[in-house]
Amino acid sequence: MSAKDTLRRNKTAIHETLCGDYRLILNKVHERNLITAREYNNLKSINKEDVEGHVVELVDKIMNKGEDLCQDFLNLLQTDKEIETTYPELKNIQLNDTFLLRQPIQAFSRDNNESKRQKREEQYLLNSQPVGLCVIINNENFMDGTVRSGTNKDAQCLAEVFSWLGFRVLMYKDQTQDQMDRALKCLASLSDHSQLQEFNVKEWIGSRFIDLQQTPKHGDAFICCILSHGKRSVVSGTDRKPHSIKQIIATFKATDQSALTGKPKVFLIQACQGGQIQSGVPLNGLDADESPSLFIPEEADVLVAMATVEDHLSFRHKTDGSWFIQSLCQQLKEGCPRREDITTILHRVNYDVSQKEGSGEPGAVKQMPEVRFTLRKRLVLSPHLT
Repeated sequence: MSAKDTLRRNKTAIHETLCGDYRLILNKVHERNLITAREYNNLKSINKEDVEGHVVELVDKIMNKGEDLCQDFLNLLQTDKEIETTYPELKNIQLNDTFLLRQPIQAFSRDNNESKRQKREEQYLLNSQPVGLCVIINNENFMDGTVRSGTNKDAQCLAEVFSWLGFRVLMYKDQTQDQMDRALKCLASLSDHSQLQEFNVKEWIGSRFIDLQQTPKHGDAFICCILSHGKRSVVSGTDRKPHSIKQIIATFKATDQSALTGKPKVFLIQACQGGQIQSGVPLNGLDADESPSLFIPEEADVLVAMATVEDHLSFRHKTDGSWFIQSLCQQLKEGCPRREDITTILHRVNYDVSQKEGSGEPGAVKQMPEVRFTLRKRLVLSPHLT
């Protein structure tokens, strides 16, 4: 039985037991990094009439975080001495149906090491220094006189967080459709470095963008962030000509000559995908073969995160930046130190953006990001201290 199933089966008994000292269990899960500081503060201050309501919220929060965190929570309930003393009734609850916690320490250590080894094998290896390139195409000033105010805030936040995650960050500013196409093709191959000068590339050093310092090279991962206007399935150059998102992704598809074959490629698109305003609706109680192949599909190892679903608008504050990019950067800052993979983090981005309101009337103006991927392994990005 999975850890999550074990929690679900014993929810009532766990709720009744932990009500004896709600503050202790809340502090314990926060100490173990099972919840974020923001979640801790929210749980501590939620408006509930009784202690049981707080406990229900906490356990539900843990269960929604996935199998690994459910198992960590069960470990906490069964191995922490202070919890054992405070909640002696836990001994009467059958919590050890998953890989058993109350086995000898030596055996548990072997199982734990084996689990860690398997997790490493299921992750992309990110050993290069820097980890790879993070490229930002930042279209602010358009030829028709329009200005995407707030986009520089997004570019700065992306540069800060991906530099913190060990990437070398480059920025291409105000690119036409043709320049975007040629710049991305140049980046895919990096065969003719002299072409980079044509695009006036900047790179993030310290706390600002400066002129390109040295020739860029691909590492073990690639991030492409496009900040622009857009319509259905396209992003716009500063000349308002459309560039197909599908074509952008195809530029980096796996080939026998590409330095990025077999490596994760992430595309983060902050652009409208149409002119429709998305409205909200009220919630009414809704709740291979074992032998590895020597070949991979050419479309493998790609993740695309769109600010909004097809046909709809995305929203950007003139000074604070866009809903999507600002949420993404915040969730990366919170999730990466906990070793969460990129898809888990993007689930939180989806939830966070979906909660925002674009008008004074609740549900009238909403935004729903969309994520699709062909990643074959978990992509875990980690902070790099300098």
